[in-house]
Amino acid sequence: MLARVRRRLVISSCTARTLHVSTARQRQPFDPSAVERISEDVDVCIVGGGPAGLSTAIRLKQLEQERGKDFRIVVLEKGAEVGSHILSGAVIEPRALNELLPGWSSRPDHPLKQPATSSTMKFLTSSLAVPIPHPPQMNNDGNYIASLSQFTSWLGTIAEEMGVEVYPGFAGAGIVYSDDGKGVLGVCTNEVGLDKNFHMKETFEPGMEFRAKVTLIAEGAHGSLSKELINKFDLRCDADPQTYGIGLKEVWRVDPSQYRPGEVVHTMGWPLDWKTYGGGWVYHMADGLVSLGLVIGLDYANPWLSPYNELQRMKHHPYFSRLLSGSSTRIAYGARALNEGGLQAVPRVHFPGGALIGCSAGFVNIAKIKGTHNAMKSGMLAAEAAADALCRTNEETTVSEPASSRLSDMSAYEKSLKDSWVWSDLHEVRNIRASFNTPLGIWGGIAYSGIDSLFLKGRTPWTFRNVSRMSDAAHTLPASLCKRITYPPPQPPLSTDLLTSLTLTGTNHAEDQPIHLRMQQCGGTTCNGTLGSMQGFSGRACPAGVYEYVDDERTSAVEEGKSEGWGGKKLVINSQVMQNCIHCKLCDIKVPTQDITWTVPEGGGGPKYTIT
Repeated sequence: MLARVRRRLVISSCTARTLHVSTARQRQPFDPSAVERISEDVDVCIVGGGPAGLSTAIRLKQLEQERGKDFRIVVLEKGAEVGSHILSGAVIEPRALNELLPGWSSRPDHPLKQPATSSTMKFLTSSLAVPIPHPPQMNNDGNYIASLSQFTSWLGTIAEEMGVEVYPGFAGAGIVYSDDGKGVLGVCTNEVGLDKNFHMKETFEPGMEFRAKVTLIAEGAHGSLSKELINKFDLRCDADPQTYGIGLKEVWRVDPSQYRPGEVVHTMGWPLDWKTYGGGWVYHMADGLVSLGLVIGLDYANPWLSPYNELQRMKHHPYFSRLLSGSSTRIAYGARALNEGGLQAVPRVHFPGGALIGCSAGFVNIAKIKGTHNAMKSGMLAAEAAADALCRTNEETTVSEPASSRLSDMSAYEKSLKDSWVWSDLHEVRNIRASFNTPLGIWGGIAYSGIDSLFLKGRTPWTFRNVSRMSDAAHTLPASLCKRITYPPPQPPLSTDLLTSLTLTGTNHAEDQPIHLRMQQCGGTTCNGTLGSMQGFSGRACPAGVYEYVDDERTSAVEEGKSEGWGGKKLVINSQVMQNCIHCKLCDIKVPTQDITWTVPEGGGGPKYTIT
């Protein structure tokens, strides 16, 4: 059935799209208003094939069977394969999985092969690893160490077996609004075959519209459509600004003498200074593999900090250098932003015609350092609300009614979410991460977090709020006010330069396409902001080396005020360095001038994660 649907979709698309690629129109400027798009009608369109989106799709198919209905469910995934853009630690709490697929452990193909066997925490100095108590929320009894990329791929296989239409390589690029602009009717994918100047190549095909009765956004942290919808419908009016961390990860096949299957270790302290929130992890996966990495809160102040170089420096600590000694070999690298705002930063999750699910809304439990269970459960609850809405829509509306009056009401999803264990899971720990951004500071935050997690357990009449509504970007100080950080040169094989690491991501984008990192052109504001007072911030912050600073030939004593650069340099993003982008979203979140916008590239472009 799935193969027939896909062939029908591809054939119909190719037939219509050939109308737009005649010789006369080759390399002509692209005019969106002149494009005739193929439109597919579906019941539910899910943007994002991660754990939340796929759990939603699977639950909808279960409800379809229970209710004797027929729902057409489409999942659009921007990665070339399901799971290829997924990166996490990851220790997975199986609570939601047990509810969604009670017999999952009897499936021979499931990827949760390594139970967690121990959990410890260490405070690192530059030379010591001192054992310290860990919060009870970090207990991992009953949890599993796994590759979230592989776990997601497995969920995708199950969804397809149940009849879900999963389309890898289809990036959700825009929202289809009702005529009055008050509701969402679906999404459109991006154009394929545009060159870097937005001219149509001979391979040009316009994006497609997927018009849905319910549109669910499951892009992950800081997705482009999520940003648009949150702003348009003012979904964050009663919530704090979302805050983020950047997680950098490597996977190593370690020497057998250093392998301890099931061991979970978290670290705090070195290499980060006392002003910077963050910590490391070491998870001993199945098959002799070890996942290790570093999360740094993106509210860090010092623009000299380089997340990538902090990770490389961390591996030279005696604890890590011993772990990675002998015949150990690195096999994977990646990075991704994650939500850290907690319950206070969860926006209103529904809008006319759809809802935000998973990390698009932000359900990571920072005290547990886990979010997959909450993301999956949110998708399951959204599926139940969507199924109810579909049944109501089919019974109550008529063909003659305008589309705006037939917008599905997903408010029941928010109510069920607040009544679920997801909400209580986040409520208990709501003040822990937030305490680090109070007058208590880092050390006060550590003390408060210990008291709250061990004794108070969230049972307090207060909730720490971001009353100033200060974003992560606004925390960044001018370089002149901060101590410059000098990083040691790489010492292979333990630490390597960034480009060597990037070869392990499998990242690829078509070179001659529009740059998907859009910088506002405002008289050099971007360059002055990241080159001038920030002394080249973007080049250090990006964990993929996308931003390049080159000599500005137009800069002279006479033309100093006319150049786009500063101090003889300018910031550029060209097709060669854009190849490196691993879709982490750091630049969109952290650049102080907030004039870089991440958008989806051609579907299928980006990293090719397989073990992350």
